[in-house]
Amino acid sequence: MPLTLTAAGLLDVDAGEIIRPGIVTVDDGRIVSVGGEIASDADVLDLGDAILLPGLMDMEVNLLMGGRGENPGLSQVQDDPPTRVLRAVGNARRTLRAGFTTVRNLGLFVKTGGYLLDVALSKAIDGGLIEGPRVIPAGHAITPTGGHLDPTMFAAFMPGVLELTIEEGIANGVDEIRKAVRYQIKHGAQLIKVCCSGGVMSLTGEAGAQHYSDEELRVIVDEAHRRGLRVAAHTHGAEAVKHAVACGIDCIEHGFLMDDEAIQMLVDNDRFLVTTRRLAEYMDVSKAPKELQDKAAEMFPKARTSIKAAYEAGVKIAVGTDAPAIPHGKNADELVTLVDWGMPPDAVLRAATVVAADLIDRSGSLGRIAEGYLADIIAVPGDPLADIGVTRDVSFVMKGGKVYKNDTNAN
Repeated sequence: MPLTLTAAGLLDVDAGEIIRPGIVTVDDGRIVSVGGEIASDADVLDLGDAILLPGLMDMEVNLLMGGRGENPGLSQVQDDPPTRVLRAVGNARRTLRAGFTTVRNLGLFVKTGGYLLDVALSKAIDGGLIEGPRVIPAGHAITPTGGHLDPTMFAAFMPGVLELTIEEGIANGVDEIRKAVRYQIKHGAQLIKVCCSGGVMSLTGEAGAQHYSDEELRVIVDEAHRRGLRVAAHTHGAEAVKHAVACGIDCIEHGFLMDDEAIQMLVDNDRFLVTTRRLAEYMDVSKAPKELQDKAAEMFPKARTSIKAAYEAGVKIAVGTDAPAIPHGKNADELVTLVDWGMPPDAVLRAATVVAADLIDRSGSLGRIAEGYLADIIAVPGDPLADIGVTRDVSFVMKGGKVYKNDTNAN
C-alpha cells in the first residue's frame, strides 16, 4: 500500500536547494512520486518540521571491527570469526540509524579461514535477518607480505602469529594476485580492495611508499574489470596515487599526501577519491608507537589541504569515514569536517549521495529523492545547506521503503 511522507521540505541534491514542502509517496520499496497533491485517502506519515534527504552513503567502513567491547590492540587475536560477525550486527544497526543506508565494507584483514564475513553480513541484512545499511562487500583486502593490512604488530617478538593466506588477501607476484582476486570474486565480493601504499597505522615503512609494482597493480585491475568489478586502493603517497591511476585503479581511498599532479590525474582520468578526513582530526595516536605518531604528524595536516585542492580541481569526491577510525554511528562527523575544511555543504551532500551512488554503479536507483529510485529517505531537524551539523541528528530512517527509525515529534 502506498505511503506518503510529508515534511517541511526535501533536498534536491542536484540543484542544491530545499524544495518546500516535502511530499514523497513510496510503494513497494520505491519512490512513486515527489510533490503534487496528497490524495484524500492516502496513508500519510507526517514528519513535521523535518527536512527529507536521500539516504546517506559511506564509501569506506569496516563493520567487522570497532564497536563495544573491542580491544583494538588485541582483537585480531582475541576475536574469532563468529565474534566479529556478532560485533558487526551492532555496528550495522548504529550505522543505519545514523542515516547511512548504503556502505562499502572495504577489506577484511583478519584470520577467517578464507570466509568472507562481510559478504555474509550483506546477505543477512538483505535477507532481513538483521538491521543494517545496504552493504557492498570487498572481502579480504589484497596486500603484499608485510604491506599495509598484513598484520605485523606481533611479528617482531612472536613470528608466525596472524600469518594470513592467499585466500585471506596476502599475495605476492602476478600468479598469487590473480588467485587472491579470483577467490574474493568467487565468494561474493562486489569490489576489490588493494593496498597500494602504506598507512598511518602500518608498521612497515613510509606511509606514502608504493607497495605493489605496476605490473602487479595491472593484474589486480585486469582480473576485477574483466568480471565487472571496480578496484578501490588504499593510497596515501602522491607517487603511489599516480601509479595507481595510471594502472587503472578506479578509486583512491584517503590520498592525504596527494600533490597537484596526482590530483589532476584523478580529474583527467575520471577517477574517484574517498575522503576519510575526519579521522585526521579524531584519531588519538598518543599511545601509539613513535613511528606511527611521526606518520600522523606528517599526514594529518596535509589531509586538510589536499581535500580542498581536490575539490577545487573538480575531482569526483565520495564520502567515506574509515569507521571505526571514527566510531560507527558517528559517520556524519565526516560531512561536518569536510565543510569545515572548505567544501560547500551542497557539494558534501552530493559526495554522500549521488557521487557515492555513481561510484557503486547505482546512479539510477540510489542517491536522490526522485521517482523510480529506491525509497532510501532520512529526515533531519533543519536545513543541511545552512547547517551541515543537522545530519548528526537523524530522526527518521527509511531504507527500501521500510521504516527503521522514527523519532520525530510530529503528530
